[in-house]
Amino acid sequence: MKKYLIISLFALIFQNAYAQLPGKNESNGQILLPNGWKLSPAGHSLQVGDLPLNMQVSSSGRFIAVTNNGQSTQSVQLIDAKTEKILDEKIIKKSWYGLAFSKDEKHLYVSGGNDNIILNFSIVGNKLTESDTLKLGDVWPKGKVSPAGIVVNKVNTKVFTVTKEDSCLYIINPVEKRIIKKIQLPAIAYSCTLSPDEAKLYISLWGGRAVALVDVEEGKISGLIPVGDHPNELLLNKKGNYLFVANANDNTVSVINTATNKVIETIATTLYATQLTGSTTNGLALSGNEKSLYIANADNNCLAVFDVSKPGSSQSQGFIPVGWYPTNVKVIGSRILVTNGKGNTSLANPQGPQPISKADNSGYQMGSTANNKLQYIAGLFKGSLSFIEMPKPEQLKIYTAQVYANTPFTDKKTVTADGEEGNPIPRKQGEKSPIKHVFYIIKENRTYDQVLGDMPKGNGDSSLTLFGKRITPNQHAFAQNYVLLDNFYVDAEVSADGHNWSMAAYATDVVEKTWPTSYGARGGTTNYEGGRPVTYPKGGFIWDYCQRAGISYRSYGEFGDYGKANIKSLQGNMCPNSPGFDMDITDQVRADAWIHDFDSLLVAGKVPQFSTLRVSNDHTSGQKKGKVSPQSAVADNDLAVGRILDKLSHSNIWKESVVFILEDDAQNGPDHVDAHRSPAYVLGPYVKRNAVIHTMYSTSGFLRTMELILGLPPMSQYDAAAMPLFECFTNKPDFTPYNTIQPLINLDNRNVALNESSRRSELFNFAKEDSAPDLDLNEVIWKSVKGEKSIMPAPKRSAFVILEKKKKDDDD
Repeated sequence: MKKYLIISLFALIFQNAYAQLPGKNESNGQILLPNGWKLSPAGHSLQVGDLPLNMQVSSSGRFIAVTNNGQSTQSVQLIDAKTEKILDEKIIKKSWYGLAFSKDEKHLYVSGGNDNIILNFSIVGNKLTESDTLKLGDVWPKGKVSPAGIVVNKVNTKVFTVTKEDSCLYIINPVEKRIIKKIQLPAIAYSCTLSPDEAKLYISLWGGRAVALVDVEEGKISGLIPVGDHPNELLLNKKGNYLFVANANDNTVSVINTATNKVIETIATTLYATQLTGSTTNGLALSGNEKSLYIANADNNCLAVFDVSKPGSSQSQGFIPVGWYPTNVKVIGSRILVTNGKGNTSLANPQGPQPISKADNSGYQMGSTANNKLQYIAGLFKGSLSFIEMPKPEQLKIYTAQVYANTPFTDKKTVTADGEEGNPIPRKQGEKSPIKHVFYIIKENRTYDQVLGDMPKGNGDSSLTLFGKRITPNQHAFAQNYVLLDNFYVDAEVSADGHNWSMAAYATDVVEKTWPTSYGARGGTTNYEGGRPVTYPKGGFIWDYCQRAGISYRSYGEFGDYGKANIKSLQGNMCPNSPGFDMDITDQVRADAWIHDFDSLLVAGKVPQFSTLRVSNDHTSGQKKGKVSPQSAVADNDLAVGRILDKLSHSNIWKESVVFILEDDAQNGPDHVDAHRSPAYVLGPYVKRNAVIHTMYSTSGFLRTMELILGLPPMSQYDAAAMPLFECFTNKPDFTPYNTIQPLINLDNRNVALNESSRRSELFNFAKEDSAPDLDLNEVIWKSVKGEKSIMPAPKRSAFVILEKKKKDDDD
């Protein structure tokens, strides 16, 4: 006899379906995240700041320091290791990963980020006193340095820091506050550590697949040690004869014998035997007896535990569940400490509107004034510091089982996806589908309620709807006539990681750890859309997979502009007439470019199997005077996608085509379920008609569906694990074409009002997507529709309990 456990308050409404419910599953302690992964953090935790990236423990183990490097308030916190209480906190205008105690525990050195300084705090009476400043260069953008990892010699006469902007090593005299030496490195650096005799300095080259070895006395690079992709954290054992290197893009740890400077073994940190990216190994700590190595897997939300008592023959011991996106791990006595970059859950804004300051010259806002604003999406991820007692073998077995229960990924899913027999969506690579052409349209930044909250059949809140049926008649028709998906969530937070998630089902640690700095108006190199190889996933983007598989493909404005490609695999595979992001170009131009190109390819019989189309004006220009109004911009976007579907559905390849449409991210807009929830559409002859589907889907699930149709393998653990959209499809096609619906609004309405929102909009930078601050932009968009005196609701951030059927034998 089987036992079935059904967990949901909506079980009677959504039978045999997945349903969202904000909150925690109290019966088992699991929290379902919007990306489909779950949390069940071990131990107890202390809330720290926004995106803690680094944690250091003082030499005696008395103090813990944490640097918080997120989009909102950046700070450094001093914590009592015994009482686990915050002793002091200093707000830092700009900061990043670098953090180090002096040996005597009298100083704490903290990276000043793109102010290109190191702050030297004195520790007096358990407090951080006013800091000295060690200047490395002029403030961004004139100076481009950005100190990352920091280490101090034992007598506090030399501070070593490596940098991520100018890729250098700086050796500084902290007393005289002068740079002793500057050494150019071959790639972007992340961390550094000194050998016990302080004769050698090891540097992880984040963008270089190597560790640089520096002779301290001679002050020059003496060698490079090849390791894995995206080396970040470094850890020497006490004797200094073994160096452990975390490789984020490879999900591995390289173990180096420092006598020979050779890698003697590579430890795979994944939950299953897989080469897919998605564990994101980025933190290391040894137990006191140095027999156990604790490894933080950021994207698996766990620690991997290895017996390293015999280097070269390390053995897996199990896993420990932690919070969301663990970034650093340390050990004090019998306790394991973990910083969780996104905390222990995704939360609603707990305090509603928050005051922030006047915008700086980039248009971003921080601090405090009389103007009430809402808290920004990236600032809602409050990090946590977990304290976990070192588990004994039996407890580690329990923890390991919890980690496996939290992950939807298995090695079997890379071979056979979830699905059903006879469905147009194959379950295995190589199986045939009646669908031959995939069209993937990427739009810019809307939540579900903003567009479809007025759909009676869905789980919407019409009070939050800004661009309803009058503005978006085509998208409403898509949802009405095909499938209404009211439980879809973007995997990304903003466009910087959004276009990476949309094209690779993954955003690397470089992307995840640096976009909050630029989005907080703190400078730093950006170009997250293929412009910098250091941001690429190991296997590339979906076009790279198509190229390797011999699948024909073409891009229309995504990862390029007017035929100029940002990545190698798109060279010669871009429409020369398709613009990239540009709010001064209407989406009718983008639709025209695709239609003209499509006609030519159709006549030649060369329509590619996979097409990506950027149709992006639903981003809007806010209330900037003279620019197209938000309503007209969204209507323009709606008409463009309607025209594209009209053209395709009246062609002779419609019978074997499918169209997927989603937003790269939800841009912090109001939604009554979660700010990740977004409108998404699936259209084609093999798509069901007049259906409402409540199954929980993600960006990665959309990509997995496309991969299965095209015969491509998954690109990451995220798309491998995600639920394909087979429930949206039928094996009984309906070839009825679609006819465009004209929006009931003039597409060229311009902003003419002179008010606070228009004045704020003048400060926004619309040159690139998300260069304007999402929160402010959404607020002025809200006011443009609801009225200047109306108040936009706070963005909601939720954890989810999923409706499950769990089978268990009575004998179990």
